[in-house]
Amino acid sequence: MGMKLISAKEVTEKVLSNNALFILDVRNEDAFSDWKIEGKQVEHLNVPYFDLIDGVDEIVDKLPKNSEILVVCAKQGSSEMVGEHLVDAGFEDVFVLEGGMKTWSEYLNPVKIGDLKDGGSIYQFVRIGKGCLSYFIESNGEAIVVDSTRTIDAYIDFAKEKNVTIKHVLDTHLHADHISGGRLLQERTGATYYLPPKDAEEVQFSYEPLVEGKDISVGNTKVKAEPLYSPGHTIGSTSLVVDGQYLLTGDILFVESIGRPDLAGKAGDWADDLRNTLYDKYKQLSDELIVLPAHYGNASELGKNGQVHAKLGDLFEKNAGLNMDEKEFRRAVSENLPPQPNAYQEIRETNMGKITPNNDEQSEMEIGPNRCAIHG
Repeated sequence: MGMKLISAKEVTEKVLSNNALFILDVRNEDAFSDWKIEGKQVEHLNVPYFDLIDGVDEIVDKLPKNSEILVVCAKQGSSEMVGEHLVDAGFEDVFVLEGGMKTWSEYLNPVKIGDLKDGGSIYQFVRIGKGCLSYFIESNGEAIVVDSTRTIDAYIDFAKEKNVTIKHVLDTHLHADHISGGRLLQERTGATYYLPPKDAEEVQFSYEPLVEGKDISVGNTKVKAEPLYSPGHTIGSTSLVVDGQYLLTGDILFVESIGRPDLAGKAGDWADDLRNTLYDKYKQLSDELIVLPAHYGNASELGKNGQVHAKLGDLFEKNAGLNMDEKEFRRAVSENLPPQPNAYQEIRETNMGKITPNNDEQSEMEIGPNRCAIHG
């Protein structure tokens, strides 16, 4: 059968359907251990490309004989060379990830979360290669996009497909692990761009303040997005209660963890804010709200269609970050944290409009996993 290119979309479908997938990852060991394609039925072999330049004889006995092999590298070229060696060695089902891990990092998979009471729906865009989650809320011909990634064509194409106009774009906080597509969406669609003002004191552009008490409506059914000031991950972090059913938590609360308060160097100061938000403010909300976070950390958090969500009441029972005494909590959010996101200071400065890296530089800055939770 030879070697075939396979898209990030097709690989996502394989991962989400829990098909067994064998991956030969030919990036160097550091890149591989930092970040890889993950899934419940994914098996890896990591052998750097330089060890395979002359052929694959040394690893033949480590490869499955009668099943598909997916070869991945950073940008596609190296994996094609290795793929050809595999075909020459007699392997028949060889696939190469089109665009490599760069494309995997950027692919967005839209999945419907549910309906709104007066018509319309809410969708989650899952960036499976990075664990970022963004949202598209549409009703009566209008839409809001929340926590957009920089690959904004996905939202624009989706709006065309649904025949709706993107009217509002907002970020729940100033992101430190990925570059926001908020301003770009504003430029391309004419939408209003909202930011929490306490996170925007140094931004170099104009925006509408995202503040408690100033609801945002979409469509003539007045689906309300009600901002709820919820500091802790950042000083401006603001959650959204949408349609009285959904709680968009940004990077404050995840399904299996909680946000980290240290990405602006303020772990000590913000630990109390974070605890207050999670243990007091969120406690006053309905247990029935569906929590929709801005990230997930593990493939285990993905539902059967690839969506990430949970009832708030269930998280108060099961999420360890919501069940600690004060001392334990302070220790958890300030000690033994995972490494900070790659290039996070430059990402914050880009999101403030202080620096304007080109596309390749932005892609490079974002390579790697998200690290917005206190544990992965």
